[in-house]
Amino acid sequence: GAGMPWRLLWLLCAACGCLRAAAKTLRGGFASAAARREPWRPVARFQFHGDHAVLCVRINNVAVAVTKEARLHLFKAQEWQELHSGAQQHSCAEKFSKAQLTMTVNHTEQNLTVSQVPYPETWYVFYVDKFTCEENYSESEDIQFEMVLLNPDAEGNPLDHFSAGESGLHEFFFLLVLAYFLTACIYAQSLWQTIKKRGPMHTVLKVLSVALLLQAGSAFANYLHFSSYSKDGIGVPFLGSLAELCDIVCQIQMLYLLLSLCMGWTIGRMKKSYSRPLQWDSTPTSTGIAVAVVVTQGFLLIWEQFEDTNHHSYHSHHGLASGLLIGLRVCLALSLAAGLYQIITAERSTLKREFYITFAKACILWFLCHPCLATISVIFREYQREKIITIGVILCQCISMVILYRLFLSHSLYWEVSSLSSVTLPLTVSSGHKSRHHF
Repeated sequence: GAGMPWRLLWLLCAACGCLRAAAKTLRGGFASAAARREPWRPVARFQFHGDHAVLCVRINNVAVAVTKEARLHLFKAQEWQELHSGAQQHSCAEKFSKAQLTMTVNHTEQNLTVSQVPYPETWYVFYVDKFTCEENYSESEDIQFEMVLLNPDAEGNPLDHFSAGESGLHEFFFLLVLAYFLTACIYAQSLWQTIKKRGPMHTVLKVLSVALLLQAGSAFANYLHFSSYSKDGIGVPFLGSLAELCDIVCQIQMLYLLLSLCMGWTIGRMKKSYSRPLQWDSTPTSTGIAVAVVVTQGFLLIWEQFEDTNHHSYHSHHGLASGLLIGLRVCLALSLAAGLYQIITAERSTLKREFYITFAKACILWFLCHPCLATISVIFREYQREKIITIGVILCQCISMVILYRLFLSHSLYWEVSSLSSVTLPLTVSSGHKSRHHF
């Protein structure tokens, strides 16, 4: 009964293909009408750091820019939020006059240096012209622009397209892809042979392997995107979205695997049935619950993507979808832990108990790493948070997968736990293959 949920997943995830990735080379038009309608909407945001960061603007129509008195105003995010939400009411013009840096746009190409940034922080760039805060407005053409935001590199030259919150991720994904490649070279063949044998853990290993391939695919797509991004500040948005998509499908697949196994055991225990512990349990109840939770998580993951169109898998958790996702993961971890705890306490066989305890550890690590890291990240500066969450979650989930692989591949344990086919909890098989119920 595992075919149906996957078809559903692909439908769910097809919606993700249209996501765009945020670039730090921005192209578009400065529009007076849009600036008037939403003057508080920044045209760009970037985490500058160091002594010599640069904002470079190229425009194609200097005459129009001069007529409109086009300007760019730069604010530190924190000061802008204080200004915007403060008790004092400032007029539109007053607010913009308090900008930390202002640049009049009147040349084909101009640079603005952002210097002495004591520690990396987010800056907002606003487009303002003479119509933005005025009552009267006459139609005027947009100014086509290209804006490049650069941080200083290791030598101090402003050549680095990555904002402070992204620096280091490119190298991380390179190392991750390398690790996946080396692991594949060492273990792929023996794993393939094990799966080909079609033992009792056949389905579980197949699903686990697909999830691992999706994770590796996501890392590789991210690496390619970042490699391109480091050269032009745009990257390959399609690859950024593909990495997100792989990650979403992987999350959903692992959720379905862990939930089905756990519920299969729990229901088997309640019925004291003779079904097999490491086959998918597909009673209508367990499939129904698993599909409902999977659809909920899929919906929240996709909603989170649209809420935050940045190109990394673990977003800064300001949105409602992110909050709900964290809540869902905590609930899943607690309910699976509760279910497994009951199974473990009722289990007499030490070997089986060890098996379920290890499985519980992997489950809890898989679901709780994201909420825990999101909570811990609060004590760090804003620019470090996303990196901590992204790197931390990927590493924790890799460890969780390794634990599960080792668990399902350790044959000796397997023979004991499932007697290669016939029994589930709370049954044990005596050496004479007489089944005894444990009450």
